[in-house]
Amino acid sequence: MGKTILIASGKGGTGKSVVASNLGAVLAMDGHSVVMLDMDMGMRNLDLYMGMENRAVYNVCDVLNGVCRIKQALIKDKRFNNLYLMAASPRRLCDNVTPLHMKVLCDKLREKFEYIIIDGPAGIDDGLILAAAGADIAIIVTVPEFAAARDAQTVSVNLNSIGIKKRMYLLNNVKANLLGRGVFPSISDIDEMLKIPPAGIIQHDENINIAANSGLPIVFKKDTYIHKNFKKIAFRIISEQ
Repeated sequence: MGKTILIASGKGGTGKSVVASNLGAVLAMDGHSVVMLDMDMGMRNLDLYMGMENRAVYNVCDVLNGVCRIKQALIKDKRFNNLYLMAASPRRLCDNVTPLHMKVLCDKLREKFEYIIIDGPAGIDDGLILAAAGADIAIIVTVPEFAAARDAQTVSVNLNSIGIKKRMYLLNNVKANLLGRGVFPSISDIDEMLKIPPAGIIQHDENINIAANSGLPIVFKKDTYIHKNFKKIAFRIISEQ
């Protein structure tokens, strides 16, 4: 049975969707079967970052509402036979959809895929509860700012309260020369606030966002330090028991 990984964040602008796209891509590059679900309704970006924005006919809400079959909503990545995307709805919420519907969808996808990557919405509203249904582990993406770390802490507490016991955090957009100077929290500060294991650190690199906006996850360029770092992050996540 497959493993479902929720990518969450306390606030927008932390790079959550970029992390989701690169995590899905690096797992597929290692030979795993992967499907990515964009559950950030109304704010969908994952199809853009994967270069699939013109190929979505049906979306995840159509599946959850029974408008179409799962197979009809899956968009195959032309670069890999084992990587698929299910796009988000352009509407803010799915009508008449409950967390149980989402759990059933995840259970069905587990039968066909080794990893289900869910790009959840930022914050702690009903959209997060829907996205988290059926998740085995949550990766909370934050940046080295006190406000972002506090919001990440709030998300972690909320996910724990709804039963997501396995949680890790990923520190993104790190500028090492600014950490721990009082204005910005240190890594130990963030550890103390979140009290969950770290999945890894992603250094600030404008090439990551340039690649994402070109519809090409940066990990597709092998043997770079970014590719190697994402592989290590992916290993830590899938090894978490």
